[in-house]
Amino acid sequence: MKFLDQAKVYIRAGNGGAGSIAFRREKFIEFGGPNGGNGGRGGDVIVECVDGLNTLIDYRYQQHFKAGTGTHGMGQNRTGADGEDAVLRVPVGTQIFEEDGETLIADFTEVGQRAILLEGGNGGFGNAHFKTSTNQSPRRANPGLVGEEKWVWLRLKLIADAGLVGLPNAGKSTFLSAVTAARPKIADYPFTTLHPGLGVVRAGEREFVLADIPGLIEGASEGAGLGDRFLGHVERCGVLIHLVDGTQDDVASAYKTIRSELDAYGGGLVGKEEILCLNKIDALDDEARKSKKRALEKASGAEVHVISGVTGKNVESILFSVLAVLDHNAENAARSSKFDTSKDKWVP
Repeated sequence: MKFLDQAKVYIRAGNGGAGSIAFRREKFIEFGGPNGGNGGRGGDVIVECVDGLNTLIDYRYQQHFKAGTGTHGMGQNRTGADGEDAVLRVPVGTQIFEEDGETLIADFTEVGQRAILLEGGNGGFGNAHFKTSTNQSPRRANPGLVGEEKWVWLRLKLIADAGLVGLPNAGKSTFLSAVTAARPKIADYPFTTLHPGLGVVRAGEREFVLADIPGLIEGASEGAGLGDRFLGHVERCGVLIHLVDGTQDDVASAYKTIRSELDAYGGGLVGKEEILCLNKIDALDDEARKSKKRALEKASGAEVHVISGVTGKNVESILFSVLAVLDHNAENAARSSKFDTSKDKWVP
């Protein structure tokens, strides 16, 4: 199944049904009076977050969604039926934006969440509604209100606890396949990974979700290579695992390239906790390994872990480091919510 993380769709709410003009006509009833019913309400356009989906591929083949029109009112004071709702089912992590692509309408992070994007038009009043003591046989009824319509963007951001970042061929897919059951494409040329991938990591008795995104290159924020469109998939991650290819000549430059692209993208990525790893140490001798580790520590000012995704050397320690960061983030979130008194303030 093809991975699709962005789609533009047209949505239209249903029109309300028209009111009816009718009069009671029965034997032996001389003055029956008006009995035209109201029109039914138009259907709504609803978005629902469901389980079992991990891509927006359904919206590649259908881009127009229209809710049903309300049924017109009828005689004998019969109100028309409401129009059928149009329901768009999306995976967890989907965001809905206005046509400008910037105004956020809804953000779905849990299964079962629902949001009404457009409400259907109200049904028109029948002539029975307009009956008064001075106008006992009105011959007017309202048409139903027209439903709203617009274009919206659907964007999927994968829900993962940790994300892999780095230059192409830094060993991200190899790392993912080594610690999860995922089987991404692995080859010795750049941009092997064309779409984000997910895997479940088991470390000890615990598990977390790891996301692998296509590699970044210098100028990705300006559209170079595959650009930075996939960076949105690691915006929700609690920690980033930054892999640097130890076989390249200038590891410090590789590190700075990725950091500058994260900074240019924004979204709070540059401020996230980062675990920096010098990868592919199985291809280096001891002297080259120490030299490149020192260069990377000097460029980053942070601790550098030396690992090998192929042989699995020191990989397990990285997984437990990720769990430690996730636990720390959870403690901070719990502490901040405990001392958040904004919900307790009295409002007149």
